[in-house]
Amino acid sequence: MNDTKTLRLMFPQWQGGGNPDYVLGARLLAWLAPPAAHHLEVEVPVSLPNMEELEIENGILARAALLRQLDAARDIIDQHRPDKMIVFGGDCLMDQAPFSYLSELYGDQLGVLWIDAHPDVATPDDRDRGHTMVLGNLLGYGDAEFAARVPSPLAPERVMFVGLGRLSPQEAAFIARHGIRTAAPDVLRAGAEPVTEWIQETGIRHLAIHLDLDVFDPELFGGVSFAKPGLDGDTRASMRSGSMSFEQIANILSDVSKETDVVGLGFAEHIPWDAINLQNLMAGIPIFRA
Repeated sequence: MNDTKTLRLMFPQWQGGGNPDYVLGARLLAWLAPPAAHHLEVEVPVSLPNMEELEIENGILARAALLRQLDAARDIIDQHRPDKMIVFGGDCLMDQAPFSYLSELYGDQLGVLWIDAHPDVATPDDRDRGHTMVLGNLLGYGDAEFAARVPSPLAPERVMFVGLGRLSPQEAAFIARHGIRTAAPDVLRAGAEPVTEWIQETGIRHLAIHLDLDVFDPELFGGVSFAKPGLDGDTRASMRSGSMSFEQIANILSDVSKETDVVGLGFAEHIPWDAINLQNLMAGIPIFRA
């Protein structure tokens, strides 16, 4: 009998990136995931998109809503006290409450693998979108009000980046200053050894994985912001998009699961353009409103 308690958190947060399309993306991720009868499934209450314009509050778009939803997610987690969590989102900030909880639960035995085209270590001085700050918050930096909700900040040596694209000067300086390990897509074409070596060297016994789908090459996967239909070539070239394949990511997830106990997995920032366009088409058909 499996006594492990696993919580599946459906977290359709969208304000962190200011993009309402994350709502449908989160719901589709949860629907696509393999079923497991013994997993507990709970949805975090999120203020749904409307026609009102979001406002920047103390340097962050929709700060009050994001804090309210962060606290709601943590309340759910504390109510159930799971051993493991799977999160379907939503913008990247959705992983703050789950990973903060896991850091408290497993302490210095926990490592965090951040699979993303972006490091998410900005501050309100750099950006005004909360989803760009989530890992900084978890490390005790980022935004002070959000970071204060992380009682047990992650140690930089127990964090590793996979799949980063072109970095801003601020991002590159932060990673260098804190000595955070990285593995570029090209390095991982031959296998996941850089990641498994990091796990072995640091003695990580439990691992939480953040998977921002924008790490995928938009030519291979169309469900990300960089694959928006109609973008011209120059616009696409200017974007800091990902460049990894499904095979690479699958191999990494398989190898780390053999190497250590994966206790957290968050899927973030799915934008299913075809489904969105079809949904918009259906919304305009009169018979649906008859």
